[in-house]
Amino acid sequence: MTKIFSKKKNGYAVLELLFYIAFFVALSLIVIDAMVTMAGSFRETAIQAELAQSGSILERIGREIRTSHDISSVSAADLTLSAKDADGADKTVRFLLSGSDAQLLENGVLVGNLNTPNISVMTLSFAPITTAKGKAVKILLTVKSNNDASNRIVDFYDTVVLRGSY
Repeated sequence: MTKIFSKKKNGYAVLELLFYIAFFVALSLIVIDAMVTMAGSFRETAIQAELAQSGSILERIGREIRTSHDISSVSAADLTLSAKDADGADKTVRFLLSGSDAQLLENGVLVGNLNTPNISVMTLSFAPITTAKGKAVKILLTVKSNNDASNRIVDFYDTVVLRGSY
C-alpha cells in the first residue's frame, strides 16, 4: 500500500515545460516588438534631423548674401554675388542648383555641394528685391531626404538684405 502513495506524477513536468515555453515566446514577442518600434523611431528621428539640418544650406546662402555688396546676376535657380574676401579683394560668389545638389562656386571654382548626399534639393530659387534704400534676395529652398520612404519635402524661405549695398 505504501507503493501506491509513493509514485510520482510525471504529467506535471510536461505541462510546466509547455507553460515556460509559452511564457518565453510571449516575452520574446514583446521584446522584439519593442526593438522594431525603437528602430522605426530612430529612423524617423534621423530623417527629421536630416531635413531640419538642411536649413544650414539657407543659412550659408544668407550669410554670403548679407556680406555681399551687389547682385551680379540672378535667375530662377542661379545667383551670382559680388563680394570681398577676407583680404578685401573682389570675389564672386555663385549659388546654383545642379541636378539635386545646391552648389557654391567662388571666383568660378566649385567649392562644393551645400547639401549632404542623403538630401536632394528639389527647388532652389532666387528673386531679387530692389528698393531705393537697398537690395535683397528672396530665397526658396525645397529639400527631401533620400532615406524617406514617404518622400516628404520641407520648404525653407528667407529674405536677406545685402548689407554692403547701403
